[in-house]
Order: sequence, then structure tokens, then C-alpha cells
Amino acid sequence: MGVSGPIRVVVAKPGLDGHDRGAKVIARALRDAGMEVIYTGLHQTPEQIVDTAIQEDADAIGLSVLSGAHNTLFTRVLELLKEREAEDIQVFGGGIIPEEDIPPLREKGVAALFTPGATTTEIVDWVRTHVRSLAA
Repeated sequence: MGVSGPIRVVVAKPGLDGHDRGAKVIARALRDAGMEVIYTGLHQTPEQIVDTAIQEDADAIGLSVLSGAHNTLFTRVLELLKEREAEDIQVFGGGIIPEEDIPPLREKGVAALFTPGATTTEIVDWVRTHVRSLAA
């Protein structure tokens, strides 16, 4: 993975959740900030998301989960990245994630979690500050 050029982020909606407005807003904010964004669309499996991230030489995967399946979905994406020896791809996410679920997800390797109320500026700043510095 090169450290030159724009940061590449795969924004994905795993699972059966059909609400993608938030994911689209984040994708646009990251794109407007000069990053390359690959938006995978709705109903992606963790396998499809990881495949896309590897094929696109992504620096990070941003997951949007509103369905309540965040523990399963984030964990599976992290497991697949490990299996594919692509753990240098940072995983962050947002959505409806109960406060008590955040520490265990962080311990498993989710780099950052943004709950409702987080601003696009906050998320863009986090990606700019942390993604390449964590991968370097």
C-alpha cells in the first residue's frame, strides 16, 4: 500500500439495513475533503466489503451499521482482513451503536466509532489524522 496520493476509503453498508443516507453523506464529505471514496451500496456481505477494499488498495473501510448487527458485522470484517493478511486496512464505523458495545469493538480492532450526532467534519478530521499514521 502506497502512502502517496489521496487516502482511499471504502464506505460500506453491511447487512440487511436499507438506510444509506448517512453512509452517502459520509462518502460525499470524505470525497469533498480530497479522498478517493468507493461506495459499495446497500446489503453488502463482509466478504464483499473486504474483497472490494483489497481490490481497490484501500487505506480504510468505513462501515455504517444501523441494524443492530454491529458486533457481528464489524467482527467478521476484522476477521476477514486478518485471514487475507490485510490488517493494514483500518476499520472505522458509525451508526446506532450502544455505548456499552463500543469498548469491546475497539478492543477487537475497530479504530474508531462514530455515533449519531458526530459531525462530518469530526469524521473527516479523524480519517485525515489517523488513517495513514496508523498504516505507516
